[in-house]
Amino acid sequence: MKTSNFRIVPLATEIAEAARRVVNAGSADHALITVDSPGSSPCRHCLQWAQPGERVVLFPYAAIPSGNPYSETGPIFVHAHGCERYSATNEYPIDFRNGRVFRAYDLSYNIIDAQLMNGSEPEVVIESLLQNPDTAFVDVRSVTYGCFTFRVVRVGHASGPPRRARTLALL
Repeated sequence: MKTSNFRIVPLATEIAEAARRVVNAGSADHALITVDSPGSSPCRHCLQWAQPGERVVLFPYAAIPSGNPYSETGPIFVHAHGCERYSATNEYPIDFRNGRVFRAYDLSYNIIDAQLMNGSEPEVVIESLLQNPDTAFVDVRSVTYGCFTFRVVRVGHASGPPRRARTLALL
């Protein structure tokens, strides 16, 4: 197997745990739902699709901090009961090989490139975006709903530019 030059960065455990706490506290912008169809609710923490009958927390998340032109808040899911954070960070997640768009950002959180995965291998698309030395990270998003799925960084780099502030209100 070829060694990749990138690392997958799933949603931080602290954010997933906070979402679970907040939904249990009754926050209006966090919902506890039961999945009713396969392929409808991808967990951003374990990077697997929740299965029908499983419960997930639906909540707003901004991968790009507010105060930046490309900041956008959108809905994401995490399993309602704890799940293991995706740990095969040197491998592209099998559950998200289709229906994704890749957005490359610079250190100032500006989009500098984007590619739609049209049947090509996601690893090739990511490596292509990382060829640009100005690319600080790549966000992988749903092509249909536009929701954030996970971040990709170069091997040996942090998970993107330093965050000025968390955009998820932690109650």
